[in-house]
Amino acid sequence: MQDQPAQQLLLPQRPLVLAVAGCSGSGKTTLARELTAQLDATLLPLDFYYRCLRHLAPEDRALQNFDHPDSLEHALLVKHVEALLEGRSIERPIYDFTTHTRVPDRTETIAPAPVLIVEGILALHYPGLRALFDFSIYVNAPNQICLNRRIYRDMRERGRTEESVRAQFEATAKPMADLYVIPSAQHASVVVEGTDALDWSVEQVLQRLHQLGLMHVGHRAVRADQ
Repeated sequence: MQDQPAQQLLLPQRPLVLAVAGCSGSGKTTLARELTAQLDATLLPLDFYYRCLRHLAPEDRALQNFDHPDSLEHALLVKHVEALLEGRSIERPIYDFTTHTRVPDRTETIAPAPVLIVEGILALHYPGLRALFDFSIYVNAPNQICLNRRIYRDMRERGRTEESVRAQFEATAKPMADLYVIPSAQHASVVVEGTDALDWSVEQVLQRLHQLGLMHVGHRAVRADQ
């Protein structure tokens, strides 16, 4: 029998894990979605990992600090990323922002993929999560731009009023960004400007991937030595 080609005997490649972080309204989600399309990746937003507040009265839920690191069940997120790296599917929570609760008895199955993109304001904050990333991006943007985008998004997608969004921004979003989000930029492989054209930000990321020995080939990102 003729020997099989060597490449058929190789073990499955470890997925490439990218992170996209930045303040709320910086443009990180838009960038993450475009990179997901460009790299044929799976997107895993941190927003789905907010802790369920069903145990609180509805009027008390909105008073919680959703911009503090403790508002996210980051240990579960780490376990899920580790599982995907090991080639196992996960059951990702589904979060309802209008009620600040997880949808009961429902999850979304996420299968392993060659490229995984983890996106969220605190994606670069948790050391245990950072240890799993191969490459990370921080999206920078001025406070006023972030606030304007947050108002537009929360009113359209989350049933909020402009007044409530402004109040939350001043009370928790900006202070928490100053304490936790902005300092996490030091851990990024590359920093892009959220006010730049999306195409230019994507180009900067892809160029940096090449420089670090990662290549964009056939809409998949693979290590140059694989």
